[in-house]
Amino acid sequence: MMSRTEAVCEANLALACPVTCSSESANGAGSQAVDGSESTYWQPLSVDQKDDNRVWLTVDLGRNFSFNKIQLKLASGFISSYRIRYSDDGVAWQDAYSRQTDIGGIGTIERALFPKVNGRYVSLDLILFDPERDVQLIDFGLYEQVSIPSGPLLDHLVFDVGGRVYSQDDTLAMQVNNHVQLALRGILTDGSDADLTKAEVTLSSRNENVMSVNESGKLTSHQSGITQIHGVVTLHGVIKETSFFADVYDSTEWLVDLALEHPSLVCETGQPAFLDRDSPFPILHVRTAEAVTLQVTLMNVTGDQEICAHPATKFAAGEASVFTFPGEVKEPGQYRINIEIEAEAGFTYFDAFYFTVQNPLISTEGQSRIVHIGENGKLVYVPDFKGNQIIDFSNCGYGGGGVAIPDIAPVISLQPVEGDNTTHIQSAIDRVADLPRSSSGYRGSVLLCKGVYPISGSLQIMTSGIVLRGEGQEEGGTLLYATGTKQRNLIDIRGEASPSLLPDTLTSICDLYVPSGARIIHVQDASGYRVGDTVKVIRYGNARWIHAIGMDAIRLRPVAGGTIQWSPFQLEFDRVITHMVGNCITLDAPIANAIESRWGGGALMKYEDKGRIEQIGIEDIRVVVSYDPSIGDTRIDGNEGTETYMADEQHAITCIHLDHVKNAWVRKVVGFHFQHALVQVGRDTKWITIQDCSVFAFISVITGGRRYPFHLMGELTLVQRAYTETARHAFVVDARVAGPNVFLDCESQKDYNSSEPHHRWSVGCLYDNVNGRIHIQDRGWLGSGHGWSGANYVTWNTTHELVSQQPPTAQNYTIGHIGSRGKPLLPSPYDQRQRKDAYWESFGSHVSPRSLYTQQLLDRLIQPTLT
Repeated sequence: MMSRTEAVCEANLALACPVTCSSESANGAGSQAVDGSESTYWQPLSVDQKDDNRVWLTVDLGRNFSFNKIQLKLASGFISSYRIRYSDDGVAWQDAYSRQTDIGGIGTIERALFPKVNGRYVSLDLILFDPERDVQLIDFGLYEQVSIPSGPLLDHLVFDVGGRVYSQDDTLAMQVNNHVQLALRGILTDGSDADLTKAEVTLSSRNENVMSVNESGKLTSHQSGITQIHGVVTLHGVIKETSFFADVYDSTEWLVDLALEHPSLVCETGQPAFLDRDSPFPILHVRTAEAVTLQVTLMNVTGDQEICAHPATKFAAGEASVFTFPGEVKEPGQYRINIEIEAEAGFTYFDAFYFTVQNPLISTEGQSRIVHIGENGKLVYVPDFKGNQIIDFSNCGYGGGGVAIPDIAPVISLQPVEGDNTTHIQSAIDRVADLPRSSSGYRGSVLLCKGVYPISGSLQIMTSGIVLRGEGQEEGGTLLYATGTKQRNLIDIRGEASPSLLPDTLTSICDLYVPSGARIIHVQDASGYRVGDTVKVIRYGNARWIHAIGMDAIRLRPVAGGTIQWSPFQLEFDRVITHMVGNCITLDAPIANAIESRWGGGALMKYEDKGRIEQIGIEDIRVVVSYDPSIGDTRIDGNEGTETYMADEQHAITCIHLDHVKNAWVRKVVGFHFQHALVQVGRDTKWITIQDCSVFAFISVITGGRRYPFHLMGELTLVQRAYTETARHAFVVDARVAGPNVFLDCESQKDYNSSEPHHRWSVGCLYDNVNGRIHIQDRGWLGSGHGWSGANYVTWNTTHELVSQQPPTAQNYTIGHIGSRGKPLLPSPYDQRQRKDAYWESFGSHVSPRSLYTQQLLDRLIQPTLT
């Protein structure tokens, strides 16, 4: 290791030396990379970055020097690789060092040691995987570290377990209470093996309770779970590290392993499970972990016909067998293999497999293969082999969807007063709050007559049954003029508290797999439940699931850092029980994410709902925010822009914010100059309709957390006929939103970014006839590790640019898109792991029916009100 004296004496050989570069911006000259200042940087031109995704900088040291170390200090840049070259004359060049940044990522400070070289000219080549992002190099340091010996140095490390090499994205599977020997090898820069007996070696496990590792490399598995094994080696001053994952499993955790086999049946999540007529039936494979009794039945669900029922069959622990079904598939329709599993402990569990035989007499031309109009005029859904299908979104909106928004008579009418109108309007709202509610749940509306109402504060609605109405969103109608410099929600609609969970009512779901789109679940004990109960359906996601979707291995955010790997979490679906038979429960709306026993399973729990308010409306209002026009900026999402825009942020940021609210609406509201949103729907909010609303001319810095005009964090919201301009994320869903939600007949123009599920696994949203950029993808390291942003999303007859990828364990569906296929963030040279495309169908041509949501509503209700 280098001594302190050597470190102090080590000088940057490149400091203040002459520089040439591929290009430089007005405020980012190449010479500023070697001026020793932390406040300046080299920034190449955007056109240079986009030319060939490569920029370069060369330093003339004045004479030949020996060096073996570089240090780069970066402010920004999406860099996939870089290379250091050296030359005596600036003509003949040799490589000193190169690095692919897909292993380990790249941080603000990038250091590298390499065998000593000698030269006068030193060149840095940067290869960019996203040339749209600015490159800013604060400092280029070149050093001779005299404590590092000449000759080959440690280049990288290799983990070997049982003759197999494990790298950072590999996983070692091992049962509990087992041992295995780990070997750690070091490879030198010349390709030879390093002698690690002279090195400092550290081995560790991220979770010692799952698997431990001792100094000699012996791995011992202790309990079920995921961990990461790290190795760090210091040899001759060079530090290298490597890692891999370990998945420790306990065979007693699972009851029975079931698998379906058929030569032509697609058994993949999110892919339709079609079977041809006259084909043999699939074979069901069974392998037990403990003694169980199985009852297996084959049903034609469409015809409500039992095809074959095997007698109850007992299996010993560890036994393997198959169930076959005689004959061939003759009738079209949807088929389901039901499996009822009785354990020795007395509990009964359930599972099922699905396949569909198409009716050759029914044409699906101009429609989707997986959801189309059937013989009865209603939609037919084709599930995958586990029953996952496109979700029924028709329960989204006020009243649970298809319910007319009422017109509530005014009980107070106001005219604007001189000066600030905050107290004037709030007093009227409070007076209505003191009135009794009618049989329909309303107290009445506050009518704001035409005119201008300056408001320096916030208006608060905290009681059920109140409507705030204007006399028109057009010019000359009712104008709320948000004045002042305080950041705030202009209209805050908020109940007292979230629903209160009742832990004593919790009962486990005993389906081994509940598919996405299902309304029916089996629970262990439903004796404490009744039709009409309000419940949360809980979907657990354990560490093994987080690993399966790759969200414990998100790459480091380039340069900025701050990436946070995901921890286990749960989704909670807010539902009402509509039907019960024994321990079988039917819910009012489908769940939007499969519940799987191997990923943690699920549970049902009742809740009390005393804190949420309901029957609230905001309508027919124009809102304008005052701002300081002298404040401007040019940067867009951290990159230099070409034009100055107005960027004041000391003003009202959101027009309408709802939380702890249900059965509410916002309609015919138009807004100007907000920083964040026209409408933000909070997490404890459901059954909301937002319709015929527009938002224009945001005033803010164009960066994260701004310009989300319609921002959904709750469930069962319908946004229809909405229009936006100058948004970043026009129609956006937040993290871990349980869904479903719907955007219908919406449009965004002048977008600075895309409409999207924004981060961390929100589920079950429909973009139906939306015109605007939509991205549904693995967002990787963006933010602090946004990762897989959305699952079980549907885009239907959309227009413009679309990105849609399939997250592991789920699916996204894109049907009838007209426009371009956008470029996803990943894979890229910075993270080369492949991502699957979503289910794409009818690209380039719209399908029938025109609107999925509208047809689903027609199917569910005899005479729905389509507002």
